[in-house]
Amino acid sequence: MNQTAGSLRMIIVMGGIGVISGILIVLVYQYTLPIIKRNRAEALQTSILRVVPGATSSKIFQIDSSGTVVPFNEKDERSLRLYGAYNAAGQLKGVAVEARGQGFQDVIHILYGYDPEQQAVVGMQVLESRETPGLGDKIEKDADFVRNFEALSVVPGDDGRPEHPVTMVKNGKKTDPWQVEAITGATISSRAIANILRASTDQNLPVILNTLPHMRTEAGQ
Repeated sequence: MNQTAGSLRMIIVMGGIGVISGILIVLVYQYTLPIIKRNRAEALQTSILRVVPGATSSKIFQIDSSGTVVPFNEKDERSLRLYGAYNAAGQLKGVAVEARGQGFQDVIHILYGYDPEQQAVVGMQVLESRETPGLGDKIEKDADFVRNFEALSVVPGDDGRPEHPVTMVKNGKKTDPWQVEAITGATISSRAIANILRASTDQNLPVILNTLPHMRTEAGQ
């Protein structure tokens, strides 16, 4: 009898500890979530200004499945978000776009800037990656590789899609401005970035071009 009562008491205590722990986890999550979101938003803002040279501010434009600009809804993760990047005079300097694709280890999340005047990608930054340290992570650190995206030609054709899709070539074999020169020893990760950019520009360049008048109107241009 005493043994049964002791076991029951232990179960009640352990259950109570579990309930309290669960409540604490929820409370901590609710407290830290706004902070995490704020930090992510600030980091994204910094990245936008980095991938669009000359920009000092940005504005979010949310595009629905029909290509129409709609009011921003943070909870709507399905719609495309374009970030108009503006200089100090309020002129549109370019458009930043988030894109994702499979890398060697896991999904790679990038942000790139497109300049409609240059008709080129003018900056790229890796936002999240789990590529192999010392090899695949060079897509973030290798200066020569990052220079691929300072003026990567993405000229729209008649249908708005790139005339020449972004492609990867081996190190030292670049002959055309729409080619990405791979990092020696990190070919898979290099190809992943090229593939992400090719897929994103093919799908989103027409939307970007259609949204430019709205972005310029918002800026008073």
